[in-house]
Amino acid sequence: MNVAVVLYTSDLRLHDHPPLRAALSSCDRVVPLFVRDRAVAAAGFAPPNRQAFLADCLADLDAGLRERGGRLVIRSGDPVAQVCALASETDADEVHLAAGVSAYARAREERLRTALEAEGRRLHVHDMVVTAVAPGAVTPAGSDHFAVFTPYFRRWAELPPRAVTAAPRTVLLPEGIGSEPLPVRGAVTGVSPALAKGGETEARRLLANWLRSGITRYEDAHDDLAGDATSRLSPHLHFGTLSAAEAVQRARAAGGPGAEAFVRQLCWRDFHHQVLAARPETAAEDYRARQDRWRTGPAAEEETEAWKEGRTGYPVVDAAMRQLRHEGWMHNRGRLLTASFLAKTLYVDWRTGARHFLDLLVDGDLANNQLNWQWVAGTGTDTRPNRVLNPVRQGLRYDPQGRYVHRWVPELAGLPAPQVHEPWRLPPLERARFDYPERLVELADGLDRFRRGRGTG
Repeated sequence: MNVAVVLYTSDLRLHDHPPLRAALSSCDRVVPLFVRDRAVAAAGFAPPNRQAFLADCLADLDAGLRERGGRLVIRSGDPVAQVCALASETDADEVHLAAGVSAYARAREERLRTALEAEGRRLHVHDMVVTAVAPGAVTPAGSDHFAVFTPYFRRWAELPPRAVTAAPRTVLLPEGIGSEPLPVRGAVTGVSPALAKGGETEARRLLANWLRSGITRYEDAHDDLAGDATSRLSPHLHFGTLSAAEAVQRARAAGGPGAEAFVRQLCWRDFHHQVLAARPETAAEDYRARQDRWRTGPAAEEETEAWKEGRTGYPVVDAAMRQLRHEGWMHNRGRLLTASFLAKTLYVDWRTGARHFLDLLVDGDLANNQLNWQWVAGTGTDTRPNRVLNPVRQGLRYDPQGRYVHRWVPELAGLPAPQVHEPWRLPPLERARFDYPERLVELADGLDRFRRGRGTG
C-alpha cells in the first residue's frame, strides 16, 4: 500500500487542488494534514478573526473529506517535525505541498525537503495552487519579476490556463491515525462581531451568487462604498477555500466588462505575490526607499490610536475604520483612503497601519497587504510617491448620498449629504448637536507634514 501526505496550508479546499489530485493519482492512501504552527501565532500572524475563520475552513474541509471516506488530520507544533513524524508513522513515500511566496513559507519548504530526503522520502511542491499563475512564470527581460503592473497583466493574460479539476470522489486514509480535535470558532475570543463565515462550501456559494448576479455591475459599482458591490471573496482566496485559477476561468466564461475588471483585480493579487516571491524583504522594508522621516512621539501615537478607533474627525475615514473593527473586513476603496490618511495626512509609517490591518483583516494577506500599503505610501512598485487621497473628495465621490457614513458613524446619521462629509463646516450651535470628534488635522496641515517629511519644503 502506497501512502502520501498532503500538507494543507493556505489551500483549504477539495475542488481544483493539484497537490491532493497528484497524491491520489500516485498512491492508494492519502493523509490530508493540517499543522497548527505555533511559530505563526508567536509571530503575530494568527489574530482572532483569522483563527475563527480558519476554524470554519478546517471544519468544512474535514466534513468534505468525511463524505469521501477520509478525514482531516490535525497536529500542532513545527510543521516539518509533524510531517516527518506522520510520514514515518504511515510509512508515506511522498509529501505534497502548495508552493508559498513568503520567506517563511519558502524556508519551511526547504527544511521539509531536506528532512524528508534524509529519510528517503520525496517532497512534491505544486505551483498555481494559491495563485492563478505561478510567481516567476512570466518575467521581463533582465529581471526576475515585473515591477510594473500593466506589462505584467498583458503577459499574465496571454498564458494558457491550466486545467481546473473537480473535487475527488474518494479520499481513503490508512487506519489508526491519531488526530487532535478540530479547532472551534466559538472558542476564539476577540472576534469581530460580524465576521464572515469561512469554508469551501461558503466560498463556492458566494462565487456562484457573484457570477450570477454581482459581476455584471462590478466595473461601474466596485468603488461605491455604500453599494458594497465587491465579491467579498478575498478571505476565501486568502485561505484557499476558493481556487484563484478557477475564479479567473469562471469569470472569463461569464464575460463582459464586469468580468474583465474582476479578472484584472485577481491579476493584481498574482502581481503582488510575484513581487514578494522575488523580494521577500518587502514584507517589512520599502520596495523603493524614499528617505521618509515618519512622525513619531506622543502626538503621532495619539493620532494613530484615534485612526484605529475611527475618531479622526473625517467621517468617511472613520466609517471605514469602524467597518474594519466590526466585520474584520473593509471595502477596497476604504482601505486605500484610510491608508492614505495615516501615511500621507498624518505621516505615520505605513508599517504601523499595515500591522493594524493584519491584526484585524480576515483576508490579511502578507503580499497584498504590505505591497498595497507601500503603493499608498509611495514606497512600493508604483512611481508616484506624491499621490495623496483627499478624504473629503473621496467621500463625496464614492459615498455621495452619505449612506456609508450614516451606517458606520451613527453620530452623524441625521446629517444629510454632502454636509455629512464636512461636519466641521456647520455653524457652531448646529455642530454641537452631533457627538463627533473634531478633526485631528486640517488637510492643509496634513499636506505640510507630508512635504516636510519628504524633505520637499
